[in-house]
Amino acid sequence: MTRRSKPPIAIYSALADATRCRIVEILMSGPIPVHTLADAFSISRPAISRHLRVLKTAGLVVEVKKGRENLYTLKAGKLSGAVKWLNAIALRESEGESGEEIAPSVSVPSAPGAATVGTTEMAATPRRSERKKSEPAVVPGNIVTEPPLFATKADKAPRPARSAELNQMGFDF
Repeated sequence: MTRRSKPPIAIYSALADATRCRIVEILMSGPIPVHTLADAFSISRPAISRHLRVLKTAGLVVEVKKGRENLYTLKAGKLSGAVKWLNAIALRESEGESGEEIAPSVSVPSAPGAATVGTTEMAATPRRSERKKSEPAVVPGNIVTEPPLFATKADKAPRPARSAELNQMGFDF
């Protein structure tokens, strides 16, 4: 990606929450104080203020103090950059629908016991969830010298007997 087509991630992450999207929809009608926004939701004013802070950090909302109230206004111009970026991706996608793959094929050197998928080769090691808990991951060429993480009672060394002399607080130092 070029620097000009950098995705506006802060805007997308701010709009990733349903409550913040609803706040943006409400703010499209004009400047609104926090207490009016809080009345539109079933959450507390501090929670609304946190959502507004996220929108403010992304540059989508501007806070204007008017007397005792804080009025919030939507900056719709900030959304145009995000829309342009999405349109550029959609345009590239529609041009790439001629049946050709956009992603290049990748070839990885094969290891013994490798499974081939398309033009990409992947090592056939068991998934983490398929392995036993006490069994370490074995990679060809590596030697495992560590003891098992969860040792049995027979593997543990006996503890020395505790001293009868403890300090006033019950700790032995």
